[in-house]
Amino acid sequence: MENYTVPANTRIGHVHLKVSDLQRSLDFYCGLLGFELMMKYGTQAAFISAGGYHHHIGLNTWHSKGQPPAPETAPGLFHTAVLYPERKDLAMILQRLIDAKYPITGASDHGVSEAIYLDDPDHNGVELYWDRPKELWPKDDNGQMTMFTKALDVHGLLGLLNPSII
Repeated sequence: MENYTVPANTRIGHVHLKVSDLQRSLDFYCGLLGFELMMKYGTQAAFISAGGYHHHIGLNTWHSKGQPPAPETAPGLFHTAVLYPERKDLAMILQRLIDAKYPITGASDHGVSEAIYLDDPDHNGVELYWDRPKELWPKDDNGQMTMFTKALDVHGLLGLLNPSII
């Protein structure tokens, strides 16, 4: 069989999460993070999006209603990543999380991106991030992309919302 490479324009279209309480998840994803409810599938599932797409995230209780979170050490999804179009958008959601006193589990600069990490109500990992322009991605001496994990400049990020605090 010859080698196959996924076409360059391929993208991950959506994620579908098992949740224990549909309304609690809608309160998090729509109420806090700002996704739009596109439709509910009875009382067991909902489809939410950004910008009116049919759905970026599906939420369902088909096999998980009322169940505890999966063990942290079990195989499964590490996190869902939500890509924001601009750095200022990441600053806005970070400020929203701070104002809501929602627990943040991490904040990192990866060179290629800046990211905020948290858990949804079912302890599914969520990464909120923006990508730096490709021409700014760090490269090694051979021109290969190099990612890293450093502390995020939270002060500088939030300064986009209020430049007088920088």
